[in-house]
Amino acid sequence: MSVLATLAFMTICASVLLDIRSGKEELARQSSENLAATIDADLSRNIEIYDLSLRNVVNNMLELDTQHISLPILHLILFDHAATAKYYGPIRVFDADGNLKLDSSTLHPAQENRADEEYFKVHRDNRDAGLYIGDPSVYRNTFAVVLSRRITGYDGKFLGVVVGSLRYSYFHDLFGKLTFNPEDSVTIFRRDGVVMMRQPFDIAVIGKSLSDSGTVRHILETPSGSTKTRSEIDSIERMYVWRNSERPLVVVVGKSLDSIYGTWWTQTLIIGGLMFVLSIFAIGTTLFLTREISRRAAAEKRLSQLATTDALTGIDNRRRFDERILDEWRRGWQKLPLSLLMIDADHFKAFNDLFGHQAGDQLLARIAACVAESAKRPADCAARYGGEEFVLLLPNTDLAGALKLAEEVRDRVVRLSADKWATTVSVGVACLVPDMAGSPKDLIEAADKALYEAKEQGRNRCVASDAERATEAA
Repeated sequence: MSVLATLAFMTICASVLLDIRSGKEELARQSSENLAATIDADLSRNIEIYDLSLRNVVNNMLELDTQHISLPILHLILFDHAATAKYYGPIRVFDADGNLKLDSSTLHPAQENRADEEYFKVHRDNRDAGLYIGDPSVYRNTFAVVLSRRITGYDGKFLGVVVGSLRYSYFHDLFGKLTFNPEDSVTIFRRDGVVMMRQPFDIAVIGKSLSDSGTVRHILETPSGSTKTRSEIDSIERMYVWRNSERPLVVVVGKSLDSIYGTWWTQTLIIGGLMFVLSIFAIGTTLFLTREISRRAAAEKRLSQLATTDALTGIDNRRRFDERILDEWRRGWQKLPLSLLMIDADHFKAFNDLFGHQAGDQLLARIAACVAESAKRPADCAARYGGEEFVLLLPNTDLAGALKLAEEVRDRVVRLSADKWATTVSVGVACLVPDMAGSPKDLIEAADKALYEAKEQGRNRCVASDAERATEAA
């Protein structure tokens, strides 16, 4: 029971620790979701504001007769104040051949051609490209993300590209306002798996495509969720949480498992260590007490056996017989017959005087073995009654059955006779149906009387308490 109680207590502690672990994981997931939502909202708002500026340029380039409007006025119309914000690069307009026509930062831009740029090719070849976010690169002497839109005529003809940029100082300032654990990360993916930004910042990772990663594909294809995996960039195991909106950039927040479960592992080691020590102590104490109790029980059993066993013959002694006959007498109140064999060694005193006490003791042991062989049922009781006298108690046995067993005992003793062991026994048999008015003494007296009659009739015979049913040996 002590071991089971210890195991139950350990199970409860383990369950509580697992609940704490789940709570820490859920708290980390919620905080990561909130962080991802905050970054996603800020990033989306800034891109949307800048995209509105690009759309405004596209629309005005179609609606206005730019050839007949002075450059100062055209700049005021095309380029709003949002485009001049801290993190936004100048907006530039290229014609269908890739030649620079307008630049929000100057009225007279230098001649240049960008027909070979990726963003130009994308819009030229794809009418439905929409807002295109280019690979991170150095744009106009600043590391930035290029944003561009196609200018499409009413007839569907490609008329050019409007290009702007979002400086990387925006990302650095944004992440600089947030607090991260050293092993946590925030990654911004483009929908094709290209890393647009990562905290901690590593220029070698920016612009790298992770589209071959199964985890990245899962993130980009799933609206929102979380997963635990080892990073392919720095091999740190993290829980990644993302908010995958319909926007072109996906924010993924990674929280290291060490930071999530660090304190939990400390608590687990402390509690687990204490539980281990207490369990060893409890189990050790239980085993010690169990061993001592077993030893005591064995000693008590041994003492009980010694108290109820005849030392010479090894069968039950008079004390044990008195207990058994009383128990069986009470059980016999259910109208069950109870028989008793009273067995006495013939001429034992002469045998003892002739061969000595040691030979006499050996003879008694042999006779006891013969009597015990007839006690075939668990309820039967073979005992030494005293001196050279033995008894065999037979519950639920009628007189005929008892006489049969008495003959077996007598015959078995006769067959022992060889050389000096020649001896016989006389057996008195009695059978009564116990009742509450009588007592075991009645059965003993009847069997003793029958034994006396067997002795009187010449020994080596079985006599029942009813003289008419006496049986003599051949």
